[in-house]
Amino acid sequence: MGSMELKEFFLKQKQAIRGRTRQVTALVRAQQMDWRPEKEALSIGELLRHLWVSEEGVRRAALEGNFAYYERRIPEGLRAVLGAPRGLEDELRDLERVHEETLRAVADFAEERWEEERVHEGLGYRRKVGVILMGINEHEIHHRAQLMTYLRILGTPVAEAMNRRRR
Repeated sequence: MGSMELKEFFLKQKQAIRGRTRQVTALVRAQQMDWRPEKEALSIGELLRHLWVSEEGVRRAALEGNFAYYERRIPEGLRAVLGAPRGLEDELRDLERVHEETLRAVADFAEERWEEERVHEGLGYRRKVGVILMGINEHEIHHRAQLMTYLRILGTPVAEAMNRRRR
């Protein structure tokens, strides 16, 4: 078996990560959207919204060199780019929309371009496309774990990360 190309690895990993995220988001109830563990923390609704707003902005920086998300996010803070969460179904729909857009855009982006650097001197930002894209996956895992913690605090049983196979 030959080695997997980085783009193929990213796409497979992203799909697997999203599969697990769907299992966790399926446990969220509409009445939990405003809940937060303390007054400065993101609410569950803000957390769901942050996942897709961030992915969309970071993808545009990586693939298009469009830094609009960071140009506002870095100096003004997260809530400046976040906007107000809507209902649970709306946020989950946008989470899926952005995921599918990312899969298509990355699949269409030539792998040899993953070594290109995206630079924004004013923000002190300099990263390779591949590093930026891999950060999208890491970011989702991080916030999925945060959401799982929120749900556990609320008393929602959260299934183990891996289903164990019986032998």
